[in-house]
Amino acid sequence: MDPKIAAFRALHEKGCFVLPNPWDPGSAVYLEHLGFKALATTSAGFAFSQALPDAGVPLERMLRHLEEMAAATRVPVNADFQAGYADDPEGVARNVARCVGTGVAGLSIEDSTSAGGLYERGLAIDRIRAARAATGDVVLTARCEAFLLGVPDAARIVLDRLPAFAEAGADCLYAPGVRDPETIAAIVKAVAPRPVNMLVGSPGLTVAQLAALGVRRISVGGALARAAWGGFVRAAREIAAQGTFGGFADATPFSELEKLFSALTAA
Repeated sequence: MDPKIAAFRALHEKGCFVLPNPWDPGSAVYLEHLGFKALATTSAGFAFSQALPDAGVPLERMLRHLEEMAAATRVPVNADFQAGYADDPEGVARNVARCVGTGVAGLSIEDSTSAGGLYERGLAIDRIRAARAATGDVVLTARCEAFLLGVPDAARIVLDRLPAFAEAGADCLYAPGVRDPETIAAIVKAVAPRPVNMLVGSPGLTVAQLAALGVRRISVGGALARAAWGGFVRAAREIAAQGTFGGFADATPFSELEKLFSALTAA
């Protein structure tokens, strides 16, 4: 087994770890520098950097991005592969195989359609089964988007689909948009012993609190990218509106970034 895949699988076996989401090689390298043991791409964060909406990055460009991200660091990288760039299971399997070929250690597949709804239950399960057949040893995360899309009776749908996705071969289960501890605990129980990923995109439950609920993995989606955009937008707006440069006060020093990236170049 590839060492990065083996390391990524081991992280899911016990405890709770944070899987932060860089959007380019520089942010990936910095997160590795901080000691994070694995990283995950963010479709939204990358799309915004390309002046595209989330889900607006074409397949070929996404595959190039994933290859670049997987090569940028020594730690495992999980791919946000959205809905697999196909509706039918055969198309999902074909694209997932290409995703695996980029060197990622894991990938996630959603059950949401391009029209903004959910795939029919049976088709959603077949899509995960097809992805499993195409991933080999790579960690497969199956996502149910019911909460994120505001689907009525979302909790019931999530608690029905995630165990079915686990039976179809998913290694890790994920329902972005869940916030209340009771539902989080119910999801953990429903898919046990498979690990659960929890998305944190705003202040709320802490790592310790989520770990106590049984969550094994915590990702942040596009939140770090949006935080970076926040600093940029505030500084740029101040310049445009006031002609002042106070927004630069909290900028990361040039010397810090230059030292980090120069060391990589010399290695």
